[in-house]
Amino acid sequence: MEALYHQTSQLIQETSDLFIKLEKDPDRCEEIENAIQSKVNSISSNCEKLDIYVYKTPINQRPMAKMRVDQLKYDNKHIQASLTNSQNKRKRREQERLDRDQLLSRRFGHDHTEINVDFLAQERNSLHSSHRNVDEMLHTGSNILDTLKNNRETLKGAQRRLIDLANTLGLSNATISLIERRVSQDKYVLFGGMFVTITIIILVIIYLT
Repeated sequence: MEALYHQTSQLIQETSDLFIKLEKDPDRCEEIENAIQSKVNSISSNCEKLDIYVYKTPINQRPMAKMRVDQLKYDNKHIQASLTNSQNKRKRREQERLDRDQLLSRRFGHDHTEINVDFLAQERNSLHSSHRNVDEMLHTGSNILDTLKNNRETLKGAQRRLIDLANTLGLSNATISLIERRVSQDKYVLFGGMFVTITIIILVIIYLT
């Protein structure tokens, strides 16, 4: 068991060295990734064998042996996760490079010239249509502002007329009140004059008789 354990530990160390090599030599990344995957598979196989050996060790040594094997499994899972991450990054870079090459080829290639011209024409027509719609919106907004301005002047004129009418009505009410007051005063003068006249007539009659 000890020999297999040390052999597996050595594989883990060699795999870690391959990751350093992978960072320094990205041109051979796929080849190095395959080598790492091969070592990961070997480590997994060794861990399965070590699990069997653990149950064959004496009971008092079994917890320590199991802990050592579990540590190897944990290191191997970490290596597998790092490898998967590296492969995903490589595939993403390759896809980005392919997309960039296709974009450049589609933009400058002779076979796609007519398509690009049609696309540019459609884009130009869309821009012209947008400009026309904006001009129409501005014209409509200007007409609305003019209408609001005219309505404002009309409302101001109506307000002035209402104020004048109110002032006129106020003057008429004052005049009517003055007339009513004058009528009442004239009534008192009339009654007073009639009373004085009748009194004088009565006194003359009495005096003469």
